[in-house]
Amino acid sequence: MSRTCELTAKAVQTGNNVSHANNKTKRRFLPNLVNVTLISEALNQNVRLRISANALRSVEHRGGLDAFLAKADVKELSRRARLLKKQIAKKLAEQSAA
Repeated sequence: MSRTCELTAKAVQTGNNVSHANNKTKRRFLPNLVNVTLISEALNQNVRLRISANALRSVEHRGGLDAFLAKADVKELSRRARLLKKQIAKKLAEQSAA
């Protein structure tokens, strides 16, 4: 499983540990990924995702998973999240037409 957020594409970054003597050694900055279950109100189902803690705050701020995916850029989303976005858009279009 890759260390990438499924909603924001936040991934591993590299950099240096710098000592007091200014010695530099390579290190990795890992994203704070958490396994969460989010509720899609449009689909009436629970969705398990591996997202960063920052993305979880963004989802809550925007008003839930459906609102977040509606505004999200497709390039940043994982394959599963893209599928969810399509399903939610289709369901909302059906509801507005009816």
